[in-house]
Amino acid sequence: MSDHDTDARHRLAERMAGEITLSDDPGATMRKWRTEFDVSGTDLADELGVSPSVVSDYEGGRRDSPGIGIVRRVVEGLLAIDEARGGGRVRQHARVVEAGFDRDIVHDLREYPARVPISRVYDAVGATELAPGDDTTVAGHTVINSIQAITRLSSEEFYRLYGQSTNRVLVFTEVTRGESPLVALRVVTPTPSAVVLHGITPEECWEHAPKLARADGFSLAVADGPLEDLLGALREVA
Repeated sequence: MSDHDTDARHRLAERMAGEITLSDDPGATMRKWRTEFDVSGTDLADELGVSPSVVSDYEGGRRDSPGIGIVRRVVEGLLAIDEARGGGRVRQHARVVEAGFDRDIVHDLREYPARVPISRVYDAVGATELAPGDDTTVAGHTVINSIQAITRLSSEEFYRLYGQSTNRVLVFTEVTRGESPLVALRVVTPTPSAVVLHGITPEECWEHAPKLARADGFSLAVADGPLEDLLGALREVA
């Protein structure tokens, strides 16, 4: 592991531990992180060398709030399990931490090892294209909460959502019609290669959205369904 990766891992571990320790419900936050890493309670218990009931009791609040020693072991256990599986979740969350964003703004930020067709991304998440763009392939994706991003990020911070390249799919969640994301993109240059408005159907999309997308040269699509399903599908794209 390079020094850069080690630093990113350390910052991620600190964020996880801090979030659990400072939470009003440490057990629920611990369970949330375990779920984020797709680790079963049994697998985490095996990694920690305890019985599954111990993990269950902490997460369910049936034991006293875990001290920093327990929290550190849980965090290191989750990271170790993921790294043994290839480190996909560690890299995913570390990128968000490195970019300086809170997790309630950025759900996922990922670079692909090679460009993939936009159509492949759309097929994976069940998206319907409303306007074609100038590019046919993308090199990554970013999934953001549209309300949080638009109300809290400066134009400079918004640009950092592009990660290593603007040649990516930018997915906006918590969309009602799409006016705000499309207007926001008009003041941020350059634009991404593709935009997905998540949570609406084609009929619910703002009527002027396709026209703005065509004017700025990016592909526009909409997708509905649970956010976790979309995130899971995107992880399988590349």
